[in-house]
Amino acid sequence: MTDNENRPLTLRDVSDASGVSEMTVSRVLRNRGDVSDATRKRVLAAAKELGYVPNKIAGALASNRVNLVAVVIPSMSNMVFPEVMTGISQVLDDTELQPVVGITGYQREKEEKVLYEMLSWRPSGVIIAGLEHSEASRAMLAASGIPVVEIMDVDGTPVDSVVGISHRLAGQKMASAILKAGYRQIGFLGTKMSLDHRARKRFEGFTEMLAKAGVEIVDKEFYTGGSALVKGREMTEAILARNEEIDFLYYSNDIIGAGGLLYLLDQGIDVPGQIGLAGFNGVNLLKGLPRELATMDACRLEIGKRAAQVIVERIAGDTGPQRIVLEPTISYGQTLKRR
Repeated sequence: MTDNENRPLTLRDVSDASGVSEMTVSRVLRNRGDVSDATRKRVLAAAKELGYVPNKIAGALASNRVNLVAVVIPSMSNMVFPEVMTGISQVLDDTELQPVVGITGYQREKEEKVLYEMLSWRPSGVIIAGLEHSEASRAMLAASGIPVVEIMDVDGTPVDSVVGISHRLAGQKMASAILKAGYRQIGFLGTKMSLDHRARKRFEGFTEMLAKAGVEIVDKEFYTGGSALVKGREMTEAILARNEEIDFLYYSNDIIGAGGLLYLLDQGIDVPGQIGLAGFNGVNLLKGLPRELATMDACRLEIGKRAAQVIVERIAGDTGPQRIVLEPTISYGQTLKRR
């Protein structure tokens, strides 16, 4: 490379360094064809020493796809989606596929832009959070010609495959547990549900179940932005200042629920005797609280694994579109009485 130290490395460079033909180098790097172990090791060692990275775009021109899986999620700033990503990675690590992440910020226009850019690279599959998309996004996904798996939510009609839980059922199950424990003056605290469709569906299921028992939500408190302990504290203080009769607080996620728990304990309030609490998502943070918050497992790790497996199986031609519904389960912790 004395003529130009900054030029891109080519197969010819690896061929010269390893002493084998460019065709053999290509077969080794693509893991194709019959090549001896000794030759394979020599080629891989030369490529590693040179720092050579294959040009996947050239291969994509022939196969019309690259070994990437587009993963489109709303956020990485909370504790929900990193666990989903862990599940996806655990499955894809055993394949040639690599996940590439796009963040939408819960905005449909941003989701359209992310999808447009990612699909232009012709990935092997798409894993995308939620079932609610703009018409343009749904059209792009439907016309992509590749496996698409919508994750987290099954309450709706998917473009292709879907893996998740029923958030309406999750809300119903939590309402039933709260009512069974004897609570009746119930407040709700959560995110602006125009942006978070899954939180909205949980709230709908929750209030539907309460209504069947003749119980209505006493009051609601909402916030915008990322989940945070401080917001949970502030919201809890605000809703209780307006309604001293509240005996249970249901939070749309565990982080604000943890903030509410810490506020109540600071105030010397008996939890769950005077006020019961529950969140959603089952994040590991709960294990380190002074009192374990009641919550519901959203099956995040399993959703990631199952979604990635669907992509792998679809690419191999082993299956068609799949609908995989996982079962959310309640963890009562120490903030929800059991009767």
